[in-house]
Amino acid sequence: MPDAEERLLRMGERVILLDSKRRRYLVTLRDGGEFHSHAGFVTHADIGGRPEGTVVRSTKGAVYTVLRPTLEDVVVGMPRGAQVIYPKDLATIGMLADVAPGHRVFESGVGSGALSMTLLRWGAHVTGYELREDFARRAATNVREFLGAGVLDRYTIELRDSYEAIEPPADAPAYDRVVLDLPEPWRVVPHAEGVLAPGGILVAYTPSITQAAQARDVLRGRWIDARTIEVLHRGWHIEGQAVRPDHRMVAHTAFLTVARFLGRSPDVTSATHR
Repeated sequence: MPDAEERLLRMGERVILLDSKRRRYLVTLRDGGEFHSHAGFVTHADIGGRPEGTVVRSTKGAVYTVLRPTLEDVVVGMPRGAQVIYPKDLATIGMLADVAPGHRVFESGVGSGALSMTLLRWGAHVTGYELREDFARRAATNVREFLGAGVLDRYTIELRDSYEAIEPPADAPAYDRVVLDLPEPWRVVPHAEGVLAPGGILVAYTPSITQAAQARDVLRGRWIDARTIEVLHRGWHIEGQAVRPDHRMVAHTAFLTVARFLGRSPDVTSATHR
């Protein structure tokens, strides 16, 4: 267990400032830094060296509770170059793909790194292909700032096109999982078949049902147990005896298609496994 000194908030790490209306502000503590809002400002020096749960006041008297951010906080509030996968889908991807510590996971495309940091948080070794260098840099920065530099030993981003080819992992004969967040995942499936271990799992994240349908068309023959789902997230308002669904909800974001790979043995046939 870390001692009290190790748990103090430090310069260089991210924190969440939670105001009286439960609005959340993601801030990276810096020497000489200040958090500004319409309610005045709070110096980072007022936060650094203090424990989680500290309450600080702005120059105009606004009250903020300071906490370390959860993964959900970071995914929603971090700097991004591309649209991130929402937490409700990230959690489901982890369950569908059955990601566990030590798994070799291939990811494409990396975007702003939300999926990468989720997979790494679960203990996976992640290799990501990304076409845009600025997205790759942003993803690496987001991962490092939330999980620390040590996790980069398990994280590799390559500026490559997964539509053209996928190389097997450098330290293993095959990947255990493949997770795809790109417009045409069906173009990657044949390459995934060359680098995914028998029994491995592929998950494709697609905004439209037509994309999901095309992905399902190629998940045949050497694939089994293919299915497609979507996740809807509805909160509830609970205040005393007033209990009702929230007026707003996080409804459709994407479809998640998952299937298991049977391997490249010649006796695997589409007639037996569809």
